[in-house]
Amino acid sequence: MPANRPISKDCRLTGVFRAHLCLNAIWQWEPRSTGTDDIPRRGRCLIVKTLLGIIGSPRRLGNSELLIKEIYRQLPEGWNLKLLRISDFALRPCKGCYQCLFGKMTCVQKDGFQTVLEAMVEADAYAVVAPAYMFGANASLKLLLDRGLSFCRHLDNLWGKPAVGAVLAGFPGLEGHSKLVVDGFIKFIMADHRGSEVIYAAMPGEVFLQDGGKEAAKRLAQALIEGKPQTAEDSWTPKCPLCGGDTFRFLDGTRIKCMLCSNEGTYEWEGEQLKVAVPLPDHAIFLTIEDARNHFAFLQGMKEKFLEKRKELKTVIDDYREEGTWIRPQSE
Repeated sequence: MPANRPISKDCRLTGVFRAHLCLNAIWQWEPRSTGTDDIPRRGRCLIVKTLLGIIGSPRRLGNSELLIKEIYRQLPEGWNLKLLRISDFALRPCKGCYQCLFGKMTCVQKDGFQTVLEAMVEADAYAVVAPAYMFGANASLKLLLDRGLSFCRHLDNLWGKPAVGAVLAGFPGLEGHSKLVVDGFIKFIMADHRGSEVIYAAMPGEVFLQDGGKEAAKRLAQALIEGKPQTAEDSWTPKCPLCGGDTFRFLDGTRIKCMLCSNEGTYEWEGEQLKVAVPLPDHAIFLTIEDARNHFAFLQGMKEKFLEKRKELKTVIDDYREEGTWIRPQSE
């Protein structure tokens, strides 16, 4: 019985029962003894973990939302579900000012981003689901991720949380690069990517009117708890040995680039199987927590480089300042 659901009728209490939720723990009474004493023997403290469902769809009660709720239903006892629809928070695009890397290390924009970030910090695991729009995942994921330099301040609290993802596409085979977008989102929020799925469903609720929807939710819930399960597809799908990505750009000769971690490597055929080799780069971003720390430190160090070259850079910019005619939005 999940800790945030109704208490079993086997529990008989004297006085008023109160569930005390504090610091991710909830008090529950154990079932009464089999003797004549109707008073519960003692309370017990169950650790309650929070699954944060990050919904990259503006549609309420759409397939993305339903899938996250079904993933939650498939989890064992001791989980709580919180939901976050990105479009509800009216996020503004990143200004590229880098203020979140210095001083108080918070974004200067006054919108819903801080609420989203706090929910991510407080969560124990994530389920990220978005629909495919024009061969890509809904743009709300990218809008949130572009503000991700603010993750620097909270790196220790964000790193390594288990996460799964899914894409809902309306027509079989037309998800485009949506899965790559969801996979990249999970990696850049510094989570432990444990699996992602592509599911074909267009109409609200259709995700569970056909075969595969609930089975996918069950697999993703299992992956959150136990790690990514091996499937028949895994035996022949080429994977990046560094990040687990399965999307590659083929360069000249036998060179390839993983489109998830952006590292280069090589490929070769062993019989009918394509084998991929990707060496560790000099500058990685999310392979280890030290990589992430080093990358944020690199970005912070760019401030000094900018100050050193400020006059030289201004000369370049000023040469282009008056080119072109701007089209402005109409005033309201």
